[in-house]
Amino acid sequence: EIERYSIIRTVAAVERADIVIIVIDAIEGVTEQDAKIAGIAHERGKGLIIAVNKWDAVEDKETGTMKEMTEKIKSTLSFCPYAEVIFISVLTGRGIDKVFNLIDIVNENQNMRIQTGTLNEILTRALAMQETPQDKGKHLRIYYMTQVSVKPPTFVIFVNDKELMHFSYTRYIENRIRESFGFRGTPLKFIIRERKEK
Repeated sequence: EIERYSIIRTVAAVERADIVIIVIDAIEGVTEQDAKIAGIAHERGKGLIIAVNKWDAVEDKETGTMKEMTEKIKSTLSFCPYAEVIFISVLTGRGIDKVFNLIDIVNENQNMRIQTGTLNEILTRALAMQETPQDKGKHLRIYYMTQVSVKPPTFVIFVNDKELMHFSYTRYIENRIRESFGFRGTPLKFIIRERKEK
């Protein structure tokens, strides 16, 4: 009962936030509860920062390097690869100032708007590099893309047939956008709309 209550309170806190900072214990790593909260933040389109606390207590010991720890976290939270990972010590105050800088960066990225012309240049290059999916001889045609909102940055992609727009191709386009604009710490949302061919 207490567990359920804390999840409800957590969901409510995530709903109110723009950016969620999950403080994980460097020794424990990502717990099931941490992963649950990250999942809720991801679904709600919130900015996400993973702060690894007590790093000073384990540094270069059994957990390995920061790079290894970051890879381990990214692997466990593979559904939100955009999450920023930072190493801190609440006890010594190490890295705390960097958390505030990171909040500013993630906030900027959550509110970033990209002009339609620029987006469609990225889309044209992406389409030239990797052919769109097809099914039973029918090819996916992507007409254009536009950003419709922020927090999280949300894009509408107009296509000839929604069924042909596989998740993997949407992810491919997302990766091309991230290559150009980063969008560190924030999820991107894509809405696929059908437009009948003339």
